[in-house]
Amino acid sequence: MNHIKFFFISITLLVYSAISAQTPILDSGGPLSPEQAAYDVTFYDLSVSIKPETREIDGQVIVRAKVVHPMNQLVLDLDTLLNVQEIWDLSNPKKPIAAPFVRKVGQIWIDLGFTRQAGEQVQVRILYGGKPRVAARAPWDGGFTWATTKSGAPWITTTCQGEGADLWWPCKDHVSDEPDSMAFNVRVPEPLVAACNGRLRSTIKHKDGTQTFHWYISTPINIYNVALNLAPYRSIEGPYKSVTGETFPVVFYVLPDDYEKGKKLFTEIFEHIKFYEKMLGPYPFRVDKYGVAQTPHLGMEHQSIIAYGANFNNGSMTGGKDWGFDALHHHEFGHEWWGNLVTNYDWKDMWIHEGFCTYMQALYMEELKGIKGYHDYMNASRRFPNNLAVAPLASQSSKQIYRAPIYTKGAWILHALRAVIGKEALLKSMRRLCYDTPEAEKIKDGRQCHFVTTADFQLICEQESGKALGWFFDVYLRQPQLPKLVSKVEGQQISLHWETPQNLPFSFPVEIKINGKIQRLDLGKETITLSFNPGDKPEVDPDRWGLYDIAK
Repeated sequence: MNHIKFFFISITLLVYSAISAQTPILDSGGPLSPEQAAYDVTFYDLSVSIKPETREIDGQVIVRAKVVHPMNQLVLDLDTLLNVQEIWDLSNPKKPIAAPFVRKVGQIWIDLGFTRQAGEQVQVRILYGGKPRVAARAPWDGGFTWATTKSGAPWITTTCQGEGADLWWPCKDHVSDEPDSMAFNVRVPEPLVAACNGRLRSTIKHKDGTQTFHWYISTPINIYNVALNLAPYRSIEGPYKSVTGETFPVVFYVLPDDYEKGKKLFTEIFEHIKFYEKMLGPYPFRVDKYGVAQTPHLGMEHQSIIAYGANFNNGSMTGGKDWGFDALHHHEFGHEWWGNLVTNYDWKDMWIHEGFCTYMQALYMEELKGIKGYHDYMNASRRFPNNLAVAPLASQSSKQIYRAPIYTKGAWILHALRAVIGKEALLKSMRRLCYDTPEAEKIKDGRQCHFVTTADFQLICEQESGKALGWFFDVYLRQPQLPKLVSKVEGQQISLHWETPQNLPFSFPVEIKINGKIQRLDLGKETITLSFNPGDKPEVDPDRWGLYDIAK
């Protein structure tokens, strides 16, 4: 009996260990290991063949990396569901050699034979394949989506923001590591079209009824944005003249049944481009294209080929409410600036991607319908938990930070910041976070892409406004709880002051409306008292600029 008991305990521990060991492969980011911090990938050459009938892929990737610290092993990430056939060390291109490797859960440890020194180049070729992970609930769960169109044709996409690109190809899965450029070659059965990132160099037909689409991404890319979109697409194309005076191609890859709907949205896409360029500067990837691919999942910000699955429903991502524009396209397109041009090098600052994109929609409402439209949009989104810091100081993985209210609270933090520093300073700060100088707006060779942090944004806001803002960022971004407004009416007087979490410094302006007139108070933690006439009813923060709880 004791032997049997020991057997079952051992099996249980093995199963638990296997489950625990696989958890990291379904997440992305967090602190870099010393082995992966030792190098930076500069180029990927990815070739993948898609087999819809068996839901399998065959792939090859060449990884070129620059050594940062001495290393004798190259550690890459790859989902355990995929097999590695062989690896070749191409560091000496005239004499490739087979490289020994071992699989350690979600990683490949490649033996480089001898220590490579800082500044040297490492290059390996990996042959791999198998049945990739299926996305249970794309885009929120990562993997492949093997859908079909109404006519029964394959409709295949990838999503992997939370889990990382290692779900379907060997790579260094960390948000801080972007290749300078990338080749992306996709082989599919005819008549499927591969709509992917970058610009299309060529399409080659093969005798076996397949064709290969050769794409090239000429600028740095966060690799979770590398995407497959496969369907019998029809393309809607047209040139757009940027604010720089250059013309770049806009392409909408749409299902044949939705071609007419696609043409209607195509017109609105141009309006969205116009708005974003006006607010933030030129479209960052005009050297390649701006693409939209219709997908069987809701959407994703894949660089230069955003995924669009709103089914031409303006309210698909706004709880069913139609604000007068396609909110899904507007949001995903905004990530071309907030996420793709400007990238957090650690997921802890992910609110710069999601909160800023959410706030851009309020600004678009202001553009369309004035300040009332702006406030209507903001007030409709004033629902979020205050459980986790929006921009914590500690490193975060993707799944950790997405538990925080980085979308709507992030947008409300920008809304509150506007009340402190003014609209002009806020908009200038946001544009400077994208392009620090007018000269930077002319760059299109990849140098325009850069990493940022919340601290960078704070510094820019302080420069543009002339105000110290550490107190604002500490209260709203570094910890989760909201400040409390203490308001008390006695007779013909109203008194107000702030209470803050951990007694943090705080001085937020509050508007008081009395008898139709608005007075702005620079309110801190010390009580301010105002008098009013009999019959008047003071209204605190009538336009709801503040982000706070009411003290009870």
